[in-house]
Amino acid sequence: METFDYVIVGGGTAGCILANRLTASGRHTVLMLEAGTDEQGFWIPIPAGFSKLLVDPRFNWRFETEPESNTLNRRIAVPRGKGLGGSTLINGMIFVRGQPSDYDRWNELGASGWAWSDVEPYFRRFENYAGGGDLRGHDGPMHITEVAERHPLSAAMLAAAREDGQPLNPDYNGASQEGFGYYQVAQHRGRRWSVVDGYLKPARGRPNLTIRARAHVLRVDLDEAGNRCTGVTYRQNGQDVPVQARVEVIMAAGAIQTPQILELSGIGCPEILQRAGVTVRHDLPGVGEHYIDHFCTRMNWRVHHTQSLNELTRGWRLALAVGEYFTRHTGILTLGTGLVFGFIRSRPELTAPDVQYFFMHASYSNAAERILDHLPGMTMGVAQMRPQSRGSIHVRTADPFDGPSIRPNFLDCEEDQDSLIGGMEVARRIVAQPSMARYVAQEISPGAEIRTREQWLDFARTNGQTIYHPIGTCHMGADPLAVVDSRLRVKGLSGLRVVDASVMPAMVSGNTQGAVMMVAEKGADLILQDAS
Repeated sequence: METFDYVIVGGGTAGCILANRLTASGRHTVLMLEAGTDEQGFWIPIPAGFSKLLVDPRFNWRFETEPESNTLNRRIAVPRGKGLGGSTLINGMIFVRGQPSDYDRWNELGASGWAWSDVEPYFRRFENYAGGGDLRGHDGPMHITEVAERHPLSAAMLAAAREDGQPLNPDYNGASQEGFGYYQVAQHRGRRWSVVDGYLKPARGRPNLTIRARAHVLRVDLDEAGNRCTGVTYRQNGQDVPVQARVEVIMAAGAIQTPQILELSGIGCPEILQRAGVTVRHDLPGVGEHYIDHFCTRMNWRVHHTQSLNELTRGWRLALAVGEYFTRHTGILTLGTGLVFGFIRSRPELTAPDVQYFFMHASYSNAAERILDHLPGMTMGVAQMRPQSRGSIHVRTADPFDGPSIRPNFLDCEEDQDSLIGGMEVARRIVAQPSMARYVAQEISPGAEIRTREQWLDFARTNGQTIYHPIGTCHMGADPLAVVDSRLRVKGLSGLRVVDASVMPAMVSGNTQGAVMMVAEKGADLILQDAS
């Protein structure tokens, strides 16, 4: 049986960072296992290619939620990256640190050593921010830059925000998050910059790093007493292959598949495991609980007196855009999921922003499938940043290839409802300001007739989608359902650690890509400290 010092389960965002940092000294042997492909498809480096990748089963696990009454029994798509690089291959590239109070809250919840003062240096470590300022990192492996594309509607949105009394903010990842401006994205010279680019490519030639793709981990293996993790068993080319870990197995499969693999291994709530036909090896009831995700509505307007992406991405105009991109790496193909950001307080009495906006000069006839309208339009995505609703992710059966049951429980808490409704009302008010009103022909969705709280909430339940930020399903802390301690070690077991979005005890204020990178950087330090 092959033996390595560390076995990393998952070759996504966290896995690639861990693979780089744990092999840098040359002292440790590392095996990284990825169930997806090691290919880099045609659309991956092209930022606008996310719309293709989000529905491509080669690079996306294409999970779905269970039907729930809170969202009118709809199945909601939950994309997750599949392949080396994980979700940094298919996401919208938006980079957000969050608010310092987010991480102070982690510390208060029992994640000792994860306050803002503890984690801020790790953001600096990996950032290579193209803008200025001494509050940011400028020589790290991840290129971060402001969206380069501009459009009359984006300028009008910023002007309308000012007319509404909202501040403009040149760097929402700097001193303050509140305000409006242009999004920062993980790109370099007009191309997507994934963790494969930033971390894996520099490490791939190291003799102490072994990478195996199309290697689906079936379970983590425990010793006979069930007290120590000794390795994993994975399936590749139809063969089940066991490997041993001298020091640790590190789960980095993400907030959906990490709890799934732990449960398949007999680690979790006994009642849930027995119901799925899994033998219980370690009683840990919090596995798969505490699931949190961002829920987003999309408000659409029909526009006139300008062209939107709806027209610019069709026919001869698209041909021109393709030519521009492949000759200069500029133009509309450099766009991701957001052009203009907004971080606002849905109610004046709040002390910090609770709603995030994603503005694009495009509108979708099918948001889940990323199909654009034919007529000109624009969209304001509205998301409550710190949802209080909690859901779960659990195995259905003992079959490792059967996707888990995902129950997000969106909009369960009244606070979530109030913030989302308030955010939509403010968005409508901003669009009605003079600078933007001259471009607006009509509000398409939800429509001007929607006015009451009940109508807004029904619109959200009918049309809202996840924006793909699942966290918390193996959260750290001191509460009875915490799965890992503040050093990310699985409670009650030795030799097993979790380093991915599942360890976050509470949601951060904005997109989670940056926070996952921070967790992986800090997690690598904790692992190396313990090894020494």
